[in-house]
Amino acid sequence: MSAARTLTLTALPDIPHIAPGDDLAAMVLDGLARAGLQPTAIDAVVLAQKIVSKAEGRRVVLSSVTPSPRAIEIAETVQKDPRLVELILSESVEVLRMRPGVLIVQHRLGLVLANAGIDQSNIEQEEESALLLPLDPDASCAALRETIQARSGA
Repeated sequence: MSAARTLTLTALPDIPHIAPGDDLAAMVLDGLARAGLQPTAIDAVVLAQKIVSKAEGRRVVLSSVTPSPRAIEIAETVQKDPRLVELILSESVEVLRMRPGVLIVQHRLGLVLANAGIDQSNIEQEEESALLLPLDPDASCAALRETIQARSGA
């Protein structure tokens, strides 16, 4: 018989709004300290994609986007802003499905998802904008892991 395993999830307190260039490793380690936790070798740190995208400066102001004729045509079908559709197309390799309110694509990273994972919610903004997925999520995670390990020893 194997021993029972425990899984504990801890939301880190007082994480500030994330801005381009922010040091996510420092924020995670500061959050752990505020929670009274010290990372260990078996811990896993989970960050929302949005946090990484914000730190990596993947926010696009929609007024800077010029929709293509294809984006305008698709936007009419899916009833979305043509500028947003242009961003979705630019992040995708193939449109798989579309209907009012829904645009399913294969993202350049190989993922199949709605709107190429582009998010417009909970973004501090003066101008209408959208947040794209990280350019290379695996590299982002590896760099974050290495930095946390180097700074914490865990």
